[in-house]
Amino acid sequence: MIEELKEEKLIEKVGGRFRLTSLIQKRLAVLNRGSHPLVQDPTGKNDNMQIVVREILENKIRLDMHDNVEVVDDAPAIKPEEF
Repeated sequence: MIEELKEEKLIEKVGGRFRLTSLIQKRLAVLNRGSHPLVQDPTGKNDNMQIVVREILENKIRLDMHDNVEVVDDAPAIKPEEF
């Protein structure tokens, strides 16, 4: 299990459990379709769930006012060869 998901700070950072779940699901869908991650996988296994959690913790993604995933402007994508 991803330890960061057990902590309330991640839930509070996004604005609640529902918003966190929504953000994770939407970002996972984008990554699964082939989008480049904005951070390196901390486990080194290209685990998209770990990547999404890390992107949230590092303020790379968030939900906008319409509950769409928004990439923070200064977050460059990590190229696959950098993994």
